[in-house]
Amino acid sequence: MIIHLIEVVLPVFLVIGAGYLAVATKLFTADLSDGLMSFAQKFAVPSLLFINISRLDLGAYFDWRLMISFYTGAIIAFFIAIALARTVFQRRPGDAVAVGFGAMFSNSLLLGIPITERAYGAGALAPNFAIISIHAPLLFTIGIVAMETARSDGRGWKSTSTAIVRSIFQNSLMIGIALGVTVNLLGIPLHGTITSAIDMIARTALPAALFALGGTLTRYQMRASLGEAGMITILSLFFHPTLTWFLSSQVFDLSDGFVRSAVLTSAMAPGVNAYVFASMYNRAKGATASAVLMATALSIVTITFWLWFLG
Repeated sequence: MIIHLIEVVLPVFLVIGAGYLAVATKLFTADLSDGLMSFAQKFAVPSLLFINISRLDLGAYFDWRLMISFYTGAIIAFFIAIALARTVFQRRPGDAVAVGFGAMFSNSLLLGIPITERAYGAGALAPNFAIISIHAPLLFTIGIVAMETARSDGRGWKSTSTAIVRSIFQNSLMIGIALGVTVNLLGIPLHGTITSAIDMIARTALPAALFALGGTLTRYQMRASLGEAGMITILSLFFHPTLTWFLSSQVFDLSDGFVRSAVLTSAMAPGVNAYVFASMYNRAKGATASAVLMATALSIVTITFWLWFLG
């Protein structure tokens, strides 16, 4: 049983490790890694999101109980991390928000999708895509509003609102999601030639993004703010999925497929977007970078546990 679970989890992290070693040993330059990540984020992953969301049965999978089960844990983890950063680690308000964002933002796409697919098959991914469809817009909005409220040197609400709207409309992932929802809701037919081409690009998304993610991790060092990084890791890998499991299975009694997708997605390590958010405001970058590295490394073990727990 354990060997089978390791066989499910390990290949995903081996691809990440290959990207890390390739860049660390200079067999693959950082510029090439950046280019690969740019291709994945701007073309391949949006294609993956578009084609899957356009085919998703929104009425069946966009279930409010699923959303509450997942996002309740994410938002509570956000506020717990802020409170602990302020009281235990004596962080300034803006730094505390950046730390909280790291605890809230799971790597739902680059880790959640391949892990779920390897464990339960491509047919089990529909609830994952339902969660992902509002993941970045909702959590970035919460984070930005909290940051602008917390920091005294922040810009005005008008410029902040403009920045939020601009970032949503200029973000390739958001465009892929929006187009997929539009095609889905309006029932726009797509010619088979077009969908075949999009499928070809979409199939490159996960391996390319995982390899590039490994290259990106070479830039982070796990030596700053280890106490806060450990706190973020615990909230991300244990607290969030535990609360998600309780709500989805014990409170709402969702089906096994919904519970598995929700819990596995919530059990993923903080994504690189946690560091991107901290960099946007130059707040707690060391803590979030350390948390991304620490949680990604430990998630090899914790994801195996959650797969065993979920059956």
